[in-house]
Amino acid sequence: MKAFTVSKAVTALMLAGLVLLPLYSQASGNIFILTLFTRVVILALAAASLNLIMGYGGMMSFGHAAYLGIGGYAVGILAQEGVGSGFIQFPVAIAASALYALVIGALSLRTRGVYFIMITLAFAQMAYYVASGLARYGGDDGLTVYKRSDFSGLINLGNRVQFYYLCLACLFGVIFLIWRIVNSRFGLVVQGLRSNEQRMQAIGFPAKRYQLVCFVISGMMCGLAGALLANNTDFISPAAMYWTRSGDLMVMVILGGMGALFGPVMGAVVYLLLEEFLSQITEYWALIMGPLLLLIVLFGRGGIMGLLGRFNRG
Repeated sequence: MKAFTVSKAVTALMLAGLVLLPLYSQASGNIFILTLFTRVVILALAAASLNLIMGYGGMMSFGHAAYLGIGGYAVGILAQEGVGSGFIQFPVAIAASALYALVIGALSLRTRGVYFIMITLAFAQMAYYVASGLARYGGDDGLTVYKRSDFSGLINLGNRVQFYYLCLACLFGVIFLIWRIVNSRFGLVVQGLRSNEQRMQAIGFPAKRYQLVCFVISGMMCGLAGALLANNTDFISPAAMYWTRSGDLMVMVILGGMGALFGPVMGAVVYLLLEEFLSQITEYWALIMGPLLLLIVLFGRGGIMGLLGRFNRG
């Protein structure tokens, strides 16, 4: 109970810090920190979506960044073609991600283990090369989004504070939805399939259908993150769906704690802040960050959330 209380307190402090961050940014005049944490929140959303299938469903997708890129390109392409309404762009981004997740899931869920990982990676790379070949929309150089999504005056995405709170609201909304899913009958079945798929099938549950629905929901959530990412950077490129970005999302989930509701948020905050801090010290920051992450994973089984639990039990 003590460990749970401390973990809950740390999570509450982190969430309170995220909510109050714009106030600090305005009071201190530090605009950069708001820009940095906007990116953190968006990638935390993407990591949370991956946690749904990886942490709760046991599906180790190594191509999750594909939905990040698809969501971003949906916004960028529609903006390029003169469709600037966010009420159209965001649903299209989510729907396109859902459709691609449906295709990937329908094929990859026929396999298991390393084969599942490799198929998801192959589909992500396929999306990467397709985006690279879209000469009309920038190809390898990427696509500039000259105007952010328009929500008819309800919210101004050009305002840093308003956009940050929109991203934060989306993150909280996705986490709430994940909480509802994993505590529902559907979610319990998905978690049961992770533990013992054969037994769940033996008692009559259609395993692939449950896993496919979960896979598609996860893709939709990541597509939303992609739409926000394109608006945040005013730019989208094939690099957003490259396999290294999928690796980054996996590291955030594992670092924070797989199967922990707020684990991916904690992982995203720690990972991206470490990346920013170390990159300012040396250009070889990855040589320092790699061993640090390795130590956390080796001695903090269950990620940071698990480490907090064992530390307090000790």
